[in-house]
Amino acid sequence: MLGEGHPNRTPNRPLLLHEVPTRLNRSYVERELRIGYARCSTDKQDLEIQKSSLVDLGVDASRIYSDHGLTGTNRTRPGLDQALAAVREGDTLVVAKLDRLARSVPDARWIAEQLTERGVKLQLGASVYDPADPMGKMFFNILATFAEFEADLIRLRTREGMKRARALGKLRGKKPKLSELQHKELRRMYDTGEYSISDLAEMFTVSRPTIYRTLARTSKTQQV
Repeated sequence: MLGEGHPNRTPNRPLLLHEVPTRLNRSYVERELRIGYARCSTDKQDLEIQKSSLVDLGVDASRIYSDHGLTGTNRTRPGLDQALAAVREGDTLVVAKLDRLARSVPDARWIAEQLTERGVKLQLGASVYDPADPMGKMFFNILATFAEFEADLIRLRTREGMKRARALGKLRGKKPKLSELQHKELRRMYDTGEYSISDLAEMFTVSRPTIYRTLARTSKTQQV
């Protein structure tokens, strides 16, 4: 640091960054970090895809926390707890998609409160939201509401489809895992490219092999 009597030091001139002690420089550079979080219920490959996406978004691989084999509705998520504990003021919590972070409005609100208290921003894909900002908080709640609404809508369609099938006498013998209506909805969602096999298995509460068989069956039907 230049003293008051140094020939290159102008009186009352603020210090330049290179004149600040090294320890302060390092603190300044490391103040804002990206902390990543990934979650999947069954498919380990999907978890690796999420991690790869987080790295592409600028998250260091060593700062990615994850939960495998746990659903979004399960509040016991060690990886998420570690990610929330790792973020500090000015940091950004990065997640590939909102449904990998929370699957209900109360859960999303709780996480938003944690981020707000710490002064942490939330990044969903390429979009960054600040829960402390009124617009960011509103958009965060809207996204969570739609995630929960879509899951509830699928469950409702499932129940209605089963009722109609029973009324028409189509459910005989072994109970099918998915109704014809569910087959069409599953195919529609898969074709959007927004849902992985694991996402569909979790939302329709069936195994991944069942999803693969359903997609193969609906593909043959479309070809006919």
